[in-house]
Amino acid sequence: QTMLVDTILATKGSEVATADSAEPISQAVTRMEGNGIGALVIIDKAGMPVGILSERDIARGVTRHGARLTDTPIASLMTRDLVTCKPGDSVADIMAVMTNRRIRHVPVLRDGRLAGIISIGDVVKVRLGEIEQEASTLRAYIAGT
Repeated sequence: QTMLVDTILATKGSEVATADSAEPISQAVTRMEGNGIGALVIIDKAGMPVGILSERDIARGVTRHGARLTDTPIASLMTRDLVTCKPGDSVADIMAVMTNRRIRHVPVLRDGRLAGIISIGDVVKVRLGEIEQEASTLRAYIAGT
């Protein structure tokens, strides 16, 4: 059976750390550190996702902005080409997108609204669970039980 994005959200919840694009990078870093996360979904005034700010974006900002980075607005570093998914999408498909696009976080949209976020860690956890289940089934089959 195909594991769906919704299954991951049912376990991890639909809470998403967000930020406004006008906020300074220093605030974004504080929020990411406080939540133990690697990315923030950037939303507009209506709460609609307009981009994402990842640790990678911030690292790239160091070379561009140097010491001024902390005061730089999120808008100047965030990735605007946002890759999203839907709750009914398969986890395998999302894993392929993450691999091909070299991204680690994919916001989940339900009816165009932010409904959660899937990280590469979530996807790997699901895949490891599936592999363990397959191995267990094979061991039981071989043992003749």
